[in-house]
Amino acid sequence: MTTFHAAVVHPDRSVVYCGEVSQAHVDEALAMAAVETAPRSAVRHPRRPGSVFVLREDGDLDWYEPVDAEPFVVRDPDPRSRPAGGHSATDGPPLAGEPVHGLAGTRWIPGAIRLGDGVIGGAMDTPGHPPRVVHHTTESPAGGRYLESVGSYLMLVACEPQLIYCPVTDRVGQFGSLHLSARALRNDGARRTNREGRVCIQIEVLGRAHKPWTTGWDPAKKPGWRKILAAVRSWDVPDVFPAGRPAAYPGPGKSRSRSVWRSAGGHFGHVDVPGNDHGDPGAIDTAKVLYQAGPTPPRPHKPKVSVAHLVAAAKKDVPARDGHTTYPAEVRVLENALVAEGLLQRRYADGSFGSKTVAAYAAWQRSKAGGSYTGDAADGIPGIASLRRLAARHGFTATA
Repeated sequence: MTTFHAAVVHPDRSVVYCGEVSQAHVDEALAMAAVETAPRSAVRHPRRPGSVFVLREDGDLDWYEPVDAEPFVVRDPDPRSRPAGGHSATDGPPLAGEPVHGLAGTRWIPGAIRLGDGVIGGAMDTPGHPPRVVHHTTESPAGGRYLESVGSYLMLVACEPQLIYCPVTDRVGQFGSLHLSARALRNDGARRTNREGRVCIQIEVLGRAHKPWTTGWDPAKKPGWRKILAAVRSWDVPDVFPAGRPAAYPGPGKSRSRSVWRSAGGHFGHVDVPGNDHGDPGAIDTAKVLYQAGPTPPRPHKPKVSVAHLVAAAKKDVPARDGHTTYPAEVRVLENALVAEGLLQRRYADGSFGSKTVAAYAAWQRSKAGGSYTGDAADGIPGIASLRRLAARHGFTATA
């Protein structure tokens, strides 16, 4: 029987090696992941027989690799273009204070969770062709922190899109700049489909093709998705599906017209791309996907959240009875941000700075985005620096 190396990949890309395990251990892990209600899902490496990953709702990724397999190497992006497109292929995420917009359109979506080092592809091969978007599904569960575990998987198998989206939590992740190529498509012979057009923005949506993710989903209530649409439209991608609505899955699929793919701009399903054989994203509701809002109402003022008020709430609410509140309006703003980060369950966002909120904020303090605090500095009681980091990602103002 096969013996496997076992490891856990965390959302911060650190890997913890757990030793060798038996085939029986892996079989049991896969059987548990196959249970419909289990908070995990299994997926196999698309190019390495025997290599197995278990996606976890908590954001971690379990990794099983046969001990006799060839050394595992993550493919580096190929920066070359045909012809040279004039852009840097090493355009990583912007540093603090740097612009997120290019000369033509948005490169980095404000507030998106950064995944990886920001470099996945290079310049486009046919920048004179129309801009387009390709819609995928991850064939995984949604919700929780699956965005992080699926993101880790996509990086390990070198199949990153530029964007990943969770329709349950409305969280957006970004692997690379929108003006450079992704690597979630197969080539069509010698034609590099990932580099077709002025831009080819690829979006992996957490969900399964046989159950369209737009069912029961309201884009009017999803600001994260509307940010994606705004970024896409900044590149002049037409609000059309030139190959028609993506086909239902399972089913006979579609013809994958090369002429339409190469000549038309707009939105495509993975099922429409020549040279590829996947059937995703299924029969999604294209009207919802291309949501057009009505007149924009006046922009509300950013709510202000005081560190002093949060500290006072934590000191009073934790020892008090369940549901006790001190500064509920400001605490609720904080809790909603922690929910959006995947650190707090929605049912605990009640305006009470209780033990669940303390634990969630401590996790934020320990995270890279929150400041990578350790020890007593990550005690779950807000400080102005970590609060300002959270405020910058979630549209409120942190005050002393």
